[in-house]
Amino acid sequence: MERSEIRDALTVETPDCATLDPGYGLNGGNMRVRRLIGCFALLAALTLGVGSAGAATIVALGASNTYGKGVARNQAYPAQLEAILRTKGLSVRVVNAGINGDTTEGMLQRLDRAVPNGTRAVILQPGGNDRRKGSPDRTADIQSRLSARGIAVIMLSNGMLHGLPHQPDGQHLTPEGYHMLAEQLASQVSSAIGR
Repeated sequence: MERSEIRDALTVETPDCATLDPGYGLNGGNMRVRRLIGCFALLAALTLGVGSAGAATIVALGASNTYGKGVARNQAYPAQLEAILRTKGLSVRVVNAGINGDTTEGMLQRLDRAVPNGTRAVILQPGGNDRRKGSPDRTADIQSRLSARGIAVIMLSNGMLHGLPHQPDGQHLTPEGYHMLAEQLASQVSSAIGR
């Protein structure tokens, strides 16, 4: 195959834009370069806008088992829950607002920052840090504030973690355990956001 035949085979036509000639640059000078960049920018803007426009925001608020202590960020239950819900065809964004060692007092103090307006549901995992640190249980206050904002609350009690695979510390789940937890939560979240 001759060089000109290879060039012709690799030349890509972009409708109403420029002709991209791989390996040889852009044909048509500055005006075509500007049009090509403009077309790519428009395509990127449209793609990003369509993907996030109708996504329901769910916030996972809690302590270390929400954060995913001891596992990679994409292995924590919020990330796995988002992937499961998207696989089921739901347009969702699950925000991980878990902090290792947090108490319900700490969650209450950061509630307005952690849960933005427009959030459809919060998965609340109080954990066991209140008892361990001698802090008052503010779960009811968190639930009340979220309900007043019209946000559905899904409680994630420590009892839901029993029987799931744990790390050697006996408190935090393995990636498989977080996946099983996310599977358990998927239908509750789906119902809470009405999808």
